[in-house]
Amino acid sequence: MTDRAAPVLDRLDDQMPAALERLSELLRIPSISTDPAYADACTAAADWMVADLASMGLDASRRDTPGRPMVVAHADGPPGGEGPHLLFYGHYDVQPVDPLDLWRRDPFDPVVEDGAIRARGASDDKGQLMTFVEALRAWIAVHGAPPCRLTILLEGEEESGSPSLVPFLRENAAELRADLALICDTGLYDDRVPAIATSLRGLLGEEIVIHGANRDLHSGSYGGIAMNPIRVLTRILGGLHDAEGRVRVPGFYDGVPELEPERKKAWQDLGFAAEAFLGEVGLADPAGERGRMPLEMIWSRPTAEINGILGGYTGAGFKTVLPAQASAKVSFRLVAGQDPHRLRESFRDWVMAQIPADCRVEFHGHGASPASAMDTSHPLFDAAREALSEEWGDAAVFTGMGGSIPIAGHFREELGMESMLAGWAKDDDRIHSPNEKYDLDSFHKGMRSWARVLARV
Repeated sequence: MTDRAAPVLDRLDDQMPAALERLSELLRIPSISTDPAYADACTAAADWMVADLASMGLDASRRDTPGRPMVVAHADGPPGGEGPHLLFYGHYDVQPVDPLDLWRRDPFDPVVEDGAIRARGASDDKGQLMTFVEALRAWIAVHGAPPCRLTILLEGEEESGSPSLVPFLRENAAELRADLALICDTGLYDDRVPAIATSLRGLLGEEIVIHGANRDLHSGSYGGIAMNPIRVLTRILGGLHDAEGRVRVPGFYDGVPELEPERKKAWQDLGFAAEAFLGEVGLADPAGERGRMPLEMIWSRPTAEINGILGGYTGAGFKTVLPAQASAKVSFRLVAGQDPHRLRESFRDWVMAQIPADCRVEFHGHGASPASAMDTSHPLFDAAREALSEEWGDAAVFTGMGGSIPIAGHFREELGMESMLAGWAKDDDRIHSPNEKYDLDSFHKGMRSWARVLARV
């Protein structure tokens, strides 16, 4: 631990009750970005963040967009100081609370119980972003200024697809561009080991609609002679994977790299047990590509999954009908080397080649985000790993992520900078679900973690 970190850590320990109260204030604001009824609440949350950052001496402002506001703040480093320019990103908007009847109390009335603070947004992402804000607050109180130049960008539409983000980045690129972005929207490995995510899978969504006859048909009169769209659809979906678990869309694996031996060994050393992971959800056998270790399936291999199927009569009882149409939603998790737009074309061509003459198909695209692989050669990656290891007592690890956080890709594409993702969430935080929570230990040690990282800048 550096000498400059020690008094900051002491202050964070002393100020934990005040930090928790500030987080509670923010959690009381119902900043649901997906629902227009909460637009004013999102603005209120942005204004709260601006006021809090300004109270620390930052040059903070609310930037209105066609959607929810952005918050931007700047802080200079110490006079004459050298070091990188860092950008910290978080989001103040939250998911809807439905179903409300499953919450044990008002989701916007935070309560501390069982060693955690419980409210919507406690973990995703208000508690996480406030760990950095509190670390910065303590650092400024002790040393008078951050250890380097800092920019903070807080978004209000992450939970609703970020429609305003890319235009905002393009319009303000000169102001926002930094040497490295810090993103706190991830979690611990195995709920105890600090992790720095170095890869994120991309995401491509496709909805297929197969049209047959011009109306629903009686199966007694037309069964056997008329083509059934469900039959066409299920044949296509059933052929999406081969017997080895590989995706059969032509060109799907073009450009997909093999896992480097060093990274593969590091993941093997994590001791991930697929049986235990799947056992928690009542399953046992990995269903991905044969011959791949489980963490490869989740972190570094592309996938195709059928997320929903609709067609014909699905109500109570029975109705003998050949439906006029059938549809399915298919999502692809992508890895580095895959072009989502090229893959969309390949998938559509593959589907259209299987449509019989009496049917037609239409497609509806849903997003096309490429994967992100971080360049860990930036010296702050190793410095951060050492800092996190000191704080948590377990050696910090570089991990992959099966999910998608598009902001990292946007920072690279629009601002030309890499991102470092580190967060303190746990698997049981129930993000996006009723009774979301954030462990006090995650909040406290998360603040201390960022202070240690800043000390090494």
